[in-house]
Amino acid sequence: MSLDATFERVSMPLADPFTISRGTQTDAENVIVRIADEGGMTGVGGAAPAAHYGETAGTVEAVLPDLLAAVEEVGDPHALHEIETELAAVVNDNPAARTAVSIAVHDLAAKRLGVPLYRLWGLDADAAPATSFTIGLDETERVREKTAAAVDAGYSVLKIKLGTDRDRELIDAVRDAAPDARVRVDANEAWTPREAVAKTEWLADSGVEFVEQPVPAEDPEGLRFVYERSALPIAADESCVTLSDIPAIADRCDIANLKLMKTGGLLEARRMIAAARAHGLDVMCGCMIESNASIAAAAQLAPLLDYADLDGSLLLADDPYDGIEMPAGEIRLGAQERSGTGARLADE
Repeated sequence: MSLDATFERVSMPLADPFTISRGTQTDAENVIVRIADEGGMTGVGGAAPAAHYGETAGTVEAVLPDLLAAVEEVGDPHALHEIETELAAVVNDNPAARTAVSIAVHDLAAKRLGVPLYRLWGLDADAAPATSFTIGLDETERVREKTAAAVDAGYSVLKIKLGTDRDRELIDAVRDAAPDARVRVDANEAWTPREAVAKTEWLADSGVEFVEQPVPAEDPEGLRFVYERSALPIAADESCVTLSDIPAIADRCDIANLKLMKTGGLLEARRMIAAARAHGLDVMCGCMIESNASIAAAAQLAPLLDYADLDGSLLLADDPYDGIEMPAGEIRLGAQERSGTGARLADE
């Protein structure tokens, strides 16, 4: 079988500047991969590289020719395990680049069988949790306005970025605007262990569900300190990058947060979910700020999750790709009429 692969870089402006404790983002650079079979059926995938993990759009573009050559050499889009093994052998690092190729191949394989990817995996669409909608760091009144707008749009689960000297003020503003919403907090490594423990006390009083990555990933004992004393469940994100991290965080958190752009592929993501379950952890899947070229694939995993944070495309001013319907955060896999991941060009 002959496969033809191409890729292109796309720059997408955000609807609003997006700030976390590490900085502000105004646009997102993704790299889109397309892999076509002899009949012209095409699988689509996307890379959303993060400099925090050592990747940029430039590094993705640099390694994609070798990754795509490996796929073309295997030749069979249904040989998913062989392909992901070859991708990891060709490029040991660069997980976002490998993920883009993995998604495109999975999309093509499911399209060739005429089924949505979640059905190829035998999953129940009705088991998908709602995704949260993220409110980035901003001036307090602007956070209040963004929260009110999210509630007006129907979102019932909100993720609030913290990591400032105004954290309590920001949460109070969120609760004023969204008294009935389910609220989660993400500090993106901004707190010290003792600071994190203290903050969980009043965050619990504000009805927060859990706290994500309270301390730096480079401080595993600090994460354990928080976990053992926290008034709230703790999710590990920056501390949970690859499969080998799962055993290491099992006694330091309650929730493993995986992201496709960290895992290196869809099969590896499913392995991480299984490993987290085996270690007694709940599972969340998050995202970068991404096109539906990759978010649609992450949504296919939703029935395996306890929590979803898949709003990456929702934060864009314009996405060249359509994906899975997520009105008010509901991940409507059951409404998916298209085979594959459900991603397609918005003007198709």
